[in-house]
Amino acid sequence: MLGDAVVQMPSDLRPTSTFDLDSPLESSYRPKGITRLTVHIPTAYNEQVKAEPHPPPRWRTPEFMAYYVVFVCALPIMFWIPYRLSSPSHPNYPYYEGSLSPGWLFGRRVDNSDSQYRSFRNGLLPLTFLAAVFLCLKQLCGVFVRKRLLLSPTDHVTRSLFLCIVSILLLFVLHGTSAIKVLGILFANFLIAKNCKGSKASPILTWAFNAFILYWNDMHQGHRFGDLHPLLAFMDAWQGVYPRWHISFNITTLRLISFNMDYYWACRGVGLPESSLSDKHRPRVNHSLETYSLLNYIIYAIYPPLYIGGPIMTFNDFMWQLLRPKKISWRTVLGYLGRFIVCVMTLEMILHFMYVVAIKDRKAWVGYSAAELCMVGFWNLIVVWLKLLVPWRFFRLWALMDGVDPPENMVRCMANNYSPLGFWRSWHRSYNLWIVRYIYIPLGGTRNLVFTSVLVFTFVALWHDLSFKLLAWGWLVSLFILPEVAARHFLPSSKYGDRPWFRHVGAVGGVLNVLMMMTANLVGFVIGVDGMKYMIEQIFGSWEGIQFLLVASACLFVGVQVMFEYREEEARQGIVRRC
Repeated sequence: MLGDAVVQMPSDLRPTSTFDLDSPLESSYRPKGITRLTVHIPTAYNEQVKAEPHPPPRWRTPEFMAYYVVFVCALPIMFWIPYRLSSPSHPNYPYYEGSLSPGWLFGRRVDNSDSQYRSFRNGLLPLTFLAAVFLCLKQLCGVFVRKRLLLSPTDHVTRSLFLCIVSILLLFVLHGTSAIKVLGILFANFLIAKNCKGSKASPILTWAFNAFILYWNDMHQGHRFGDLHPLLAFMDAWQGVYPRWHISFNITTLRLISFNMDYYWACRGVGLPESSLSDKHRPRVNHSLETYSLLNYIIYAIYPPLYIGGPIMTFNDFMWQLLRPKKISWRTVLGYLGRFIVCVMTLEMILHFMYVVAIKDRKAWVGYSAAELCMVGFWNLIVVWLKLLVPWRFFRLWALMDGVDPPENMVRCMANNYSPLGFWRSWHRSYNLWIVRYIYIPLGGTRNLVFTSVLVFTFVALWHDLSFKLLAWGWLVSLFILPEVAARHFLPSSKYGDRPWFRHVGAVGGVLNVLMMMTANLVGFVIGVDGMKYMIEQIFGSWEGIQFLLVASACLFVGVQVMFEYREEEARQGIVRRC
């Protein structure tokens, strides 16, 4: 589940790997006027790949007809098991009934027990109102500027002043007086960049300062003014509508590092020429040093559509889009709005008919069979994927309406992954691109693969939460990518890709990858180490559990074969995503 198959398929041998941004190659085919949507990412198109010879489609072969039978039999069971476990007539229902809330679909109750998604779900209408106010103010400002000042409403200075004023006002509305803390941290970070410039002390101080802020915020929960000095306690009275500013500040920290590092590289002249300005290379094209100003820095750090939850953009990319706005049609925006609504309704249906989150939180799985335990774990992972996808798409939709095109975070469904490398490239894609630019490549990239992978996933775990559960997840992920790396080295598709057995060996490797990555994610984001130990004991502690594991592995084998062919079909259309 992170990017290429455990054994690479022919369609994976493309030059545009997300983990190899040293390559100057850029897709020669990029449809005009299309933004980076979920299934339509301009940089993923390559006419050369489309022109290459590909094996004939297997969709109508006897082999795949047998696979379809497996799908028809397995999928209804996968839906039925969690639905049956969520029935009020089930013996375990009373154990988690208290975690359910009144629903609005078909008279069902809803599992709104996940605190992270609950905060977004309950705040969706206020956020929509906030986005509407922001966009209306932008239009009113444009009308005023055009009529009174005889300037274009797209003029960079005009738009910058508007964004700066609105962003700071929004910051105080969200966090109350805590906005002063945010602005203070921003200013301190800016001083590091401007005083160090191209000195090697700049990245050291930048990383040390922001790591300290993350640690301090986590330890002191954003530190109240009264804790700093009793005379300042009165300032804690106004908390704003979103008092927990330190929660969203993890994402802001990434922007602070991005500004300082982009400025550092601009001072040293490290980057691509402006002639390389494209969706893929734009983050690596430096601006003039005057562009790295305090005004632009504040606009970037607290840009309203992306401030709370991302997606993450680099400073260079953001400023190029402000200086040279992209033309995003309303047809594109409305299409993306339709996708967002479909995603929201999909998650609502799951939460109304499968109470897997409440079952997990209350540990109401006593007496479950191995199949039931695994389906609770699997659907919890689906909920995790959707509960992140929905907010990210909301904030990206807001940015698209404002004329800014941030990267799409989720480019594949969680259940459409068989490679650890590809899974993490597509899961939180904007974060992955940030990590590649500011951590992976500076530390040596593929030249120090094991060391950089361990360091990257340790950082990712600690960035999410300073807990052993997340740290264990990061180390497990680092361990689980090694079999794929070894397989790619010893069984390269360039040498064995035309052998009839190669695809099936690759599918076996894909099954092992799926099982390992589900284990890592269940540990990190669902049931923790203790819960995973219980699940393993239930599966391997009886012959029934082992039988289920064998049947499940056979079904996964079929699923991976279909994923292989799906990616081969993408290659026939010139689509290369490396995930």
